[in-house]
Amino acid sequence: MLSSPGEDPRPPEQAPDPAEQGGESVVCSRCGKPSEHTPPTWTCSVENGRRHYFCDDCARANLRAIEGRLDSPWW
Repeated sequence: MLSSPGEDPRPPEQAPDPAEQGGESVVCSRCGKPSEHTPPTWTCSVENGRRHYFCDDCARANLRAIEGRLDSPWW
């Protein structure tokens, strides 16, 4: 199902993004680097219904695997 521009494409029962919840810290799922807010340069991946965030360094190091849509345990 495609959504209209500006419409939230998530199903209503899906949990909101931690960055939208008002300042919760986010941690890189690969190296554990913390961040106060989700930086716009971090990568977000949804695997098995869970959001995983990856810092700039981890995302750059694994760019081909991310673009190939491999789950993070494979890289």
